[in-house]
Amino acid sequence: MRFMATYDLMETARNTNQWLGATARALAAYPAAELVPNPFLQWIGAWGEVTERSFARMVAKPDWGIGSVVSEDGRDHIVSVETEISRPFGDLIRFHVQGRPEKPRRVLLVAPMSGHYATLLRSTVISLLPDCEVYITDWHNARDIPVSEGKFDIEDYTLYLAEFMHHMGPDTHVIAVCQPVPLALAATAWLADENPAAQPRSLTLIGGPVDPDAAATDVTDFGRRITMGQLEELAIQRVGFKYKGVGRMVYPGLLQLASFISMNGERHADAFKNQILRTAKGESSDHDAHNRFYDEYLAVMDMTAEFYLSTVERIFKHREIARNEFTVAGRRIDFGKITNVAVKTVEGGKDDISAPGQCVAALDLLTGLPDNKKASYLEPDAGHYGIFAGKSWRNNIRPLVLEFIDANSGDSKPTLKAVR
Repeated sequence: MRFMATYDLMETARNTNQWLGATARALAAYPAAELVPNPFLQWIGAWGEVTERSFARMVAKPDWGIGSVVSEDGRDHIVSVETEISRPFGDLIRFHVQGRPEKPRRVLLVAPMSGHYATLLRSTVISLLPDCEVYITDWHNARDIPVSEGKFDIEDYTLYLAEFMHHMGPDTHVIAVCQPVPLALAATAWLADENPAAQPRSLTLIGGPVDPDAAATDVTDFGRRITMGQLEELAIQRVGFKYKGVGRMVYPGLLQLASFISMNGERHADAFKNQILRTAKGESSDHDAHNRFYDEYLAVMDMTAEFYLSTVERIFKHREIARNEFTVAGRRIDFGKITNVAVKTVEGGKDDISAPGQCVAALDLLTGLPDNKKASYLEPDAGHYGIFAGKSWRNNIRPLVLEFIDANSGDSKPTLKAVR
């Protein structure tokens, strides 16, 4: 599998399907076709429209699409996306609400690097913007990063987070979602040892695999069954000639998407069949529920091979975080050194990716943190997506997170020192 030809073959198949969809849509759109009142032509056109859009989305990075936010003064304030720190594998960006007094809550959203872009958290950002100054980690697509930029694994990811936290300062409240939960915890522990004043005031850890063995899921079962050699052979490919990262070893986004869809194949098949029928009847629209969801879901990005493999090996197989044996740059990180950062875990009762128990395990690692600085919450009927972007987040979890941030915003912290 580790050949550029394999990567290019997948891209060729994607491109061909996009072309087939565009061709079918164009053929059905000929005025002469209307002379034959045949519903089959309408169906072909609808199939082409849905197919072209779906396969085109797989290589496009979605826009944030956040134009403005309403403030207390009743006015719409323009939102600009500004880069605070730019690095080869990811940036720290800020959503600057122009003309509005700065909010006291400074929130760093740590987005997953697990196949989708940071825009997967768009609705989370939108929900926080009226009440917070929002920053987010914007990870880059590995296919676009030249090999000359070097490697990027979970240790590099952790150091990026530590740098971003240090830049934002000690008045920051970090919210980590899904995959980066254990690494956000590790970055805080790194700062606790390296530069205690740079630690954030609070950490909210949402649905992440701190201890994957605490509750089995299909994800953890897969991680235990497969060997690292098998995983490398099956999942890793070299970026093809079309992109700047040509030759870089990656876990391709298209391959990840195939695994995402296979987990709920029947549900996705029904969704696309129904969308084709709605399009044929003229009932679909550019921003209907189907398109809003799949425009984001189908937009996938490549991960560096070393990041993916080190995540599986060190987080899931060896459980280095869960056993408090994680190392960064040759130094062991001790979670017991976190003594004044409030930590809250959030889990979904119906989460089939990071099941209840995996995230709350973080609190047991924090032996140096007083109990009054620890909190946990279980949303009984929420799945994985719902705990950070769905109805459960908006109605129940978000208010609790903001209360937790406010409850831990008053302690004084020492002056920040330069990062080493």
